[in-house]
Amino acid sequence: MYVPHFNRIDDLDAARAFVRQASVGLLITAGPDGVPDATLLPLLWDGDRVVAHFARANEHWKRIAEGAPGLIVVSGPDAYVTPSWYAAKAEHGKVVPTWNYSAVQLRGTVTVHDDPDWLRDAVTRLTDRHEADRADPWAITDAPEKYVAGQLHAIVGVELRVEQVDAKAKWSQNRSEADRAGVVAGYEAQGRPVPAAHVRDGVL
Repeated sequence: MYVPHFNRIDDLDAARAFVRQASVGLLITAGPDGVPDATLLPLLWDGDRVVAHFARANEHWKRIAEGAPGLIVVSGPDAYVTPSWYAAKAEHGKVVPTWNYSAVQLRGTVTVHDDPDWLRDAVTRLTDRHEADRADPWAITDAPEKYVAGQLHAIVGVELRVEQVDAKAKWSQNRSEADRAGVVAGYEAQGRPVPAAHVRDGVL
C-alpha cells in the first residue's frame, strides 16, 4: 500500500483500535500455482497474531502452505471527492477527483489450524469479542455441546503472525485549509457525517 508521509498513521494502538472496530478483513494469499485467493473473515488481533477461521468447504485454506506469506486488508470509511468542492477550482482550476479512505494492512506468515481445541478457543474468543456489548451476550456454552462440536468440525482455523503494519488515513491532509473545508461541506451536504469527521480529524 502506497502511504505518503502525510497519510501515514504510526500509532499502533490506533491501528489496533481500527481493526477492532472494523472486525473483519480480507485475507489474501497465493496458492502453489501463484494464483491469489481472498476471503473476507471476522478477525481478532491479539498481540502479534490475528486469529480467524474458514468454512471447511472453502478451498482457500487448502491452498495455503505452512508459513506462507499473507496479507490482511482491513477497510474503513471511504468516499469520493469531486474537484468541485475545492476552493482551488475557482482559483486556478488545477484540481482532479480523488477518493478518501482509511485502511490498515497486516502482513506476515500464515498458519492453518485444524485442531479442535485451538478452534474452540479461537471461536470462543471471537464470539466473546462480538457479544461483549450486548445486554444479554450469547456464549458458545449456550448451545448443546454435540451441536458445537459439529459446527467446529465444519470450520478450519487460520492465524497470521503480524510482521508488518501499514495504516493509512487519506482524508485530504495534503489540501489547503479552504479545500478541506470544501470537502467537509460537500460530505455534510450529502449526509455523510463520518467522512466529514475524518477530514476534520485526519485520523483512522
